[in-house]
Amino acid sequence: MPPVYAPDDALLRHHGDADVAAGLTDLAVNVRPGTPPGWLARRIAAVDLARYPEGSAARAAVAARHGRSAEEVLLTAGAAEAFVLLAHASTPRRAVVVHPQFTEPEVALRAAGHRVERVVLQWPYALDAALVPEDADLVVIGNPTNPTSVAHPAGALRSLLRPGRLLVVDEAFADCVPGEPHSLAAERDQPGLAVIRSLTKTWGLAGLRAGYLLADATVVDRLAAAQPHWAVSAPALAACEACSGPRALEEAAAWALTLAGERAALVDLLHAVPGVRVVPHPQASFVLLQVRAEGVREALRGKGFVVRRGDSFPGLGPRWLRVAVRDRRTSTAFVAALKELA
Repeated sequence: MPPVYAPDDALLRHHGDADVAAGLTDLAVNVRPGTPPGWLARRIAAVDLARYPEGSAARAAVAARHGRSAEEVLLTAGAAEAFVLLAHASTPRRAVVVHPQFTEPEVALRAAGHRVERVVLQWPYALDAALVPEDADLVVIGNPTNPTSVAHPAGALRSLLRPGRLLVVDEAFADCVPGEPHSLAAERDQPGLAVIRSLTKTWGLAGLRAGYLLADATVVDRLAAAQPHWAVSAPALAACEACSGPRALEEAAAWALTLAGERAALVDLLHAVPGVRVVPHPQASFVLLQVRAEGVREALRGKGFVVRRGDSFPGLGPRWLRVAVRDRRTSTAFVAALKELA
């Protein structure tokens, strides 16, 4: 087996927004274009900023959206805060992060002084539960996974549950999948399960920092005790409440279907490019691909396209690129530019 690629600490903290620049087509950041929608922007703008945030209505709305009790919901300043709270409120003996995946959970754990082991999946990045050490008492995995766009079946994730273990599933992209068949967000009978959600991608709220964690009430209480007072702003609370309602769920479901069609079209175009290998069956708002040579990302920038570098993700490397799914016209133009470099 070839050696596993491992980025340095500085690269682990890299995010695609750092590469975006005026005049370039952004395929690096996977926020849904055209968001936030007008109705949501107006709801957020109507918040009374003179009052301290009070989250009971938002918490109840999120709980109802997932068929859970309010005691099983922790509202957070984006998914990133949830990872930091987990790191500071946990004392794992053996923490494992399944890669390639979003690097913030590992960064948060290491910053809190925990030793982190990596389980690095191999092409085509399907979960192999046997690779996770039996005595791991904290396991973090994404679903669908950033950057591979692989959705692990719910049953495969459940096979990671163990007495004495906390399984943390990052579902920031779960609503990209029509019907969310792989989600564990509504599972209430698993005390060792925590699911993290974000409003960033679907609703275009990266600057607002809005998300939440779903878990057994004892886990929620432990994390809440480590959370600063008024950590989630009033506008973010309004967004959590609004994005859990029927109108938002209908809009998100319709978008997931549209996204599936645009994603399939992009994959078909990519399959016609010599030297390009696409991770099969992508399910999120991006696809992961490997190109023949290094330097393609920089060359694409010269042609007006910014894509997300893959070498910040353990297990990948400089020939890997993550490409956001956009409309057919944009995808066609991007693939034409990529062909010129193949």
